[in-house]
Amino acid sequence: MTIESYLKKHSEALVKDVGIEAACAVTGRSKATLGRYYSEDEEHGDRFMPVDVVARLEAAASFPHVTAALADLRGITLSGEPERRNSGPRGMNQEVVVLAQRFAQLMAEYHESISDGRITVIEAKRMLRETLALQQILIEIKMNLEAEVNGETG
Repeated sequence: MTIESYLKKHSEALVKDVGIEAACAVTGRSKATLGRYYSEDEEHGDRFMPVDVVARLEAAASFPHVTAALADLRGITLSGEPERRNSGPRGMNQEVVVLAQRFAQLMAEYHESISDGRITVIEAKRMLRETLALQQILIEIKMNLEAEVNGETG
């Protein structure tokens, strides 16, 4: 998978996380423009989402898809705090949504990685980091469930 393809896939995941209609409202961009940012068609190959658009979308998203992708390309693993700076703690339902999105991203990366019949070391490391992020989300879900069982939440 090329860097361009990797970034476009994460840009698409970001828009889908927020929802296309909401993404248009948040960014002031049209559906067509947002679609061009993650389109892998040759005519849009050199178009990428501007940083200000990424920032606005990630503020509304459940996960910083593009930021995580950029960090991943540098070999950096982002560590999410239980509470984000601009919102309250995620509830159980939100954790499950994030888990599903991250798992779907992992499966897409796996599919892309094996398309040539082998997984490179870089691809394996990328999927390992994503697997560790999934594990962290599962731990958060487990802690929420334990709190429910122990009567620690409403």
